[in-house]
Amino acid sequence: MTETDAFAADLLRGNTDTIVLGVLRRGDSYGFEIHKAIRDAAGGDHEIKEATLYATYRRLEKDGLVESYWGDESQGGRRKYYRITDAGRAVYKARVAAWVATRRIIDTLLDVKDPA
Repeated sequence: MTETDAFAADLLRGNTDTIVLGVLRRGDSYGFEIHKAIRDAAGGDHEIKEATLYATYRRLEKDGLVESYWGDESQGGRRKYYRITDAGRAVYKARVAAWVATRRIIDTLLDVKDPA
């Protein structure tokens, strides 16, 4: 793993809660499905460990940002699904706004030009 990869992985881990909330904004989902959505969105370049994600689900539920329920049995065992709450939507929106503002400041400090 290069220094760049390690830095990107740290940024992902530091924003895991917001990333999970973002996935759940698209609809209810179960744990491994969320994991796959994140992995696929990252193009396979970075992956958040499942153990990290399950700790995130528990923390988000404890904080009232998501709620869980058991789905019907399909192939295999029952799956625990997660859905974002109104409080979770508000937190997501605030964190994305903070991310955009922070990115703008860092881009300015690092003299990064917008590619557009």
